[in-house]
Amino acid sequence: MKYSTVIFDFDYTLADATSGIVSSFNYAFSKLDIPCFDRESIKRTVGLPLDKAFIQLTKNENEVLINQFLSLFREKANEVMSRDTVLYADTVNTLERLKRSGLNTGIVTTKYHFRIVETLNMHGVLDLIDIIVGGEDVKVPKPSPEGLLLAINSLSEQLDNVLYIGDSLIDAKTALAANVDFAAVTTGTTMETEFLQYPYVKIVKSLSELFNE
Repeated sequence: MKYSTVIFDFDYTLADATSGIVSSFNYAFSKLDIPCFDRESIKRTVGLPLDKAFIQLTKNENEVLINQFLSLFREKANEVMSRDTVLYADTVNTLERLKRSGLNTGIVTTKYHFRIVETLNMHGVLDLIDIIVGGEDVKVPKPSPEGLLLAINSLSEQLDNVLYIGDSLIDAKTALAANVDFAAVTTGTTMETEFLQYPYVKIVKSLSELFNE
């Protein structure tokens, strides 16, 4: 591999947190007397900051309502999110393989930093990640390159040596803005054909497919 650092998105790239996300959304909606949304509609917002996801679903931009939603979402998420997050079958093997090869690993996500730490600890794999940049660590969320560049700088890495892996067009745009190579996995809600409009080195169906060649 030409890279010395591999950085991942989290949701739908390393893990499936759909159950916790959907229940947290609909818990908040029910408390606010907003009609609940189906699983697929909510899944399509994953990767967006929560306030943007709320607006996309409800078409409501009222700041007071959004802040109420965020508070209620976090209330439920604290109960269920880490518990209900499942790592993909090839996630641990992929991370172990990268570490055995001496590569740096990182996660850059809109999800809260503490939530990633909690989830990885629950699965006993926190030591396989060298740097985590979450939504509360940046001023501007993806597709701004801020978080990705923060991770790269923290590892004292050169841009040419970095591969960013994600499942969404937001991730593709983030890599492009940071001027690093991008690989797409179709484990989320974005289809292979949708990635073709952005630069990429590979589009694969799973992480193991990406690294087993």
